[in-house]
Amino acid sequence: MTTRTYNLAVVGYGGMGSYHVDHLLKSNPQIHVKGIFDIKQERNDVALSKGLQVYECLDALLSDKSIHIVLIATPNDVHKEIAIKALKAHKHVVCEKPVTIYARDLEEIMTVAEETGQVFMVHQNRRWDEDFLTVKKIYNEKMTGEIFHIESRVHGANGIPGDWRHLKKNGGGMVLDWGVHLLDQLLFMIHSPVTSVYANLSYVLGDEVDDGFQTYLTFANGITALVEVGTTNFISLPRWYLKGTEGTAIIEDWGLNGKIVKQNKDIISAPKPIKAGQGLTKTMAPPSEEATTMVNLPAASVLSQDFYDNLVSVIEGRTEAIVKNHEVLRVLKLMESIFESAEKNEVIQTSL
Repeated sequence: MTTRTYNLAVVGYGGMGSYHVDHLLKSNPQIHVKGIFDIKQERNDVALSKGLQVYECLDALLSDKSIHIVLIATPNDVHKEIAIKALKAHKHVVCEKPVTIYARDLEEIMTVAEETGQVFMVHQNRRWDEDFLTVKKIYNEKMTGEIFHIESRVHGANGIPGDWRHLKKNGGGMVLDWGVHLLDQLLFMIHSPVTSVYANLSYVLGDEVDDGFQTYLTFANGITALVEVGTTNFISLPRWYLKGTEGTAIIEDWGLNGKIVKQNKDIISAPKPIKAGQGLTKTMAPPSEEATTMVNLPAASVLSQDFYDNLVSVIEGRTEAIVKNHEVLRVLKLMESIFESAEKNEVIQTSL
């Protein structure tokens, strides 16, 4: 049995484009990176120093019949145009996230992919994050009982990175930059429609795009979720906080510092009042030592394939995509509801 090799070319050889080449694609023996196209000479020089072919223009890359896969890692606003041209040139396409700024643009890409018979996949890479897969295991196996509330956060204090991410026309801002990941993780894990969305966006840095946001989601199955992104947080809150009917789980950071505290259901122990400020409270008193058990976080779940192994399997018709386009479309529509809620300052009823 022979193993086919696929030639890949990168459009946009900046931070993410070079990361794919230098790290993600190194482990896949079936994909060979042949060349790149970038509008900046310094990036072309780096590519040449690594032995990659540099195309003089996008059309030259797309007319190269030896290229089977095109990776798009450009600013967000030009993803659609490049994707459609590549699909029509009979290339399979991988696109960085957010795939498009508006849901209708992804729908156009999906139509072209169907018409041309080419594979189009979005690199929603944080479905493979170990912290998320640990949460997914806690959720799926009901390790804290039935989870009814989830908080998912990323906090930093470095403002908005880069240049074009500050600009609305390029699809900048934290809803599109980080929200697309956190929302995708939740929708991938919770198999229930989102029924309502409330959001507020932060503009404290003075940019025309949001430098952070908070959104509160309600799912049809009763789960609520708080999703928060901040770029002016000098003290970070936990990456994950999960409340269940039989316990609570916390993951502090990407280093998987955290724990699960479970209720000992067979032990009934009335709380003792504690002094709280200028008063007493039983309600907010900690549970007795014998009433709870602390458990270490479980080993993370594992997805069946990594992203590029899955891409090759999909191209060869051996399996289905782990990141499905209709799932990505749902995330885009949810982000549009977030922007609408923030603009109107009201709860948006949805059926996403």
